[in-house]
Amino acid sequence: MNVATTLTACDFDEIDRISREELAAIANQIDEERIYPEDIIRAYGKAGAYATHAGGIDGNVDLSSAILAMARASEECLSTGFCVWCQDTLAWYLASSDSDFLKTEVLPKVLKGEALGGTGMSNPMKAMGEIEPMRLKGVRVEGGYRVKGMLPWVSNLVEDGYFGSMFHVDVEGSDTPKRVMAIFHAAWDGIKLKLDHEFVAMGGTATCNVQCRDVFVPDAYVLGDPAADFVKRIRPGFTLLQCGMAAGMIRNCIDLMKQVEGPLGHVNKYLDKQPADIEAEYDALVAEVLEMAKTPYDLSDAFYLRVLKARLRGGELAMEAAHWAQLHMGARGYVTRGAAQRRLREAYFIGIVTPATKHLKMLIAQMEAA
Repeated sequence: MNVATTLTACDFDEIDRISREELAAIANQIDEERIYPEDIIRAYGKAGAYATHAGGIDGNVDLSSAILAMARASEECLSTGFCVWCQDTLAWYLASSDSDFLKTEVLPKVLKGEALGGTGMSNPMKAMGEIEPMRLKGVRVEGGYRVKGMLPWVSNLVEDGYFGSMFHVDVEGSDTPKRVMAIFHAAWDGIKLKLDHEFVAMGGTATCNVQCRDVFVPDAYVLGDPAADFVKRIRPGFTLLQCGMAAGMIRNCIDLMKQVEGPLGHVNKYLDKQPADIEAEYDALVAEVLEMAKTPYDLSDAFYLRVLKARLRGGELAMEAAHWAQLHMGARGYVTRGAAQRRLREAYFIGIVTPATKHLKMLIAQMEAA
């Protein structure tokens, strides 16, 4: 039996209203006080932001609405846009799985924003790329796995939230452990969350260190055992969804530059990049992303390479746009609550969040050399 999830329409008018009226009003507070806007994250769920891309591998799935909703949140606040990505990606794991239990019992709550959660895949993705060791280790027991270890930086995570992750399991007679991917519930015995907010931006993201002490993961929560085929299934969508953060950041930086054309245009015209220059690149990037969003389950290497290149360009253009927004705005953007300096700090997150710029370049080089 393959449970099909009913897709929900995204109310873009409501998402725009939430972003414009509620999120914009507290964006500086999120940045300065590192508050997690839980009510807003849940409100986006009620507006359908997380439920348009959950049709599963047998459905007619398009990531466009999810990306555009995330971009709208990111225009106002990248911390919140990132939390939207976390929620979207958790839904992506669940909807892409073969687990009827997860699709029936967990996915509907995630789609509505009733249950919150994150990705938990920063360390596993780096481990798969041999950048760092796998932090979680599991052993097979009756009915599931016992898992221990510590995951740094799992975001959008509350005490009763969910996250996906991966762990190594030793294989008898082999020097190479297998990888298993599963969904974890933060309320399980043995899981302890500790908020970790020592970033120069992105503090309002409910980012936690997750300690696992002999946590029992039931078989019903396993996504891939071994994980390789499932990872290949989800990786294009996982990566492509992140482009929503970049798109929102770039759009807002263009708007910031345009805001000062009246008072500063006579001198800003000497800067190397003008709003129209960034906008042309933005339009081309968004067109490419939305075209690929129509086929997120294309598992070909050629498609994944396109996705990686778009994600890389999105991060680079976001950082570039924020740089030019700061120069265009000058001192008025460099004050404590100046929008440009906040966007500049936030933009670098797009360049370092997994997969980071250097990780993307490594993956692209490896695929092109194969």
